[in-house]
Amino acid sequence: MSEIQASDSYHSIAGPSSGIYKELGSKFLSFAYPVSNEEQVKGIVADLKKEFFDARHHCYAYRLGPSGEQWRANDDGEPSSSAGRPILGQLLSYGLSDVLIVVVRYFGGTKLGIPGLIRAYKGAASDAISNARIVEKINSRTLIVSFDYINMEPVMKVIKNLNPEIVDQTFDIRCSFRLSIRETMYEELCTVLSNVEGAEITENI
Repeated sequence: MSEIQASDSYHSIAGPSSGIYKELGSKFLSFAYPVSNEEQVKGIVADLKKEFFDARHHCYAYRLGPSGEQWRANDDGEPSSSAGRPILGQLLSYGLSDVLIVVVRYFGGTKLGIPGLIRAYKGAASDAISNARIVEKINSRTLIVSFDYINMEPVMKVIKNLNPEIVDQTFDIRCSFRLSIRETMYEELCTVLSNVEGAEITENI
C-alpha cells in the first residue's frame, strides 16, 4: 500500500495522547501514539487488547514514513471500512505520519449503523489528535564530504551558508564531515561542495 506526497517535511505527534467519543451508550476510547515501524504498532495494539480485554472492538490505523508510504486500516470485526478507514481518514486530514491511532469500543447495546460507526470512529480519532502536540519532522538526506585539511576554510564557508547539520567529523591531513540536510537542499549542497578543490562526496544511507 502506498501513497505519493512529495515534501521534505511532514507532521507527526510529539507523544501519546487520548480521546473519547460517546453515542447511544457506546464508548469509543481513542489512543494516538508516535511510531516508526510496524513492530511498534503490533506491540501497542497487543498491549491495548490486554488492557481493554473486555472491549468489543480494537480498531486502528497507522501511517509510516515521510510520505505515509506504509499504511494500514483495521476494522477488527466492525463492518468493512466503517472503523479503520475513518481513523485513517483523520490521519490523512491532519497530514500526519509515523502515527498509530487505536480506537477501543465498548458496545452500549444499541447498533449505530454504518453511518453512525463512521461518525463515531472519526470523532474518536479526531479527539485523540486534537489532544496531541503536532510537530514537524524533516525529511533529510545525509552525505559524507572528504577533503584536504588545507581546504577547510571553503568547506566551512559552504556549511555556514547552507547550514547542514554536522552529524560527525574527523580531522587529519584528510578530513571528513558527515552532513545532514533537508531533502530540497541536498542537490545544492552536493553541487557547491563539489566545487571545493579536492573534495569527494558520497551519499550516506
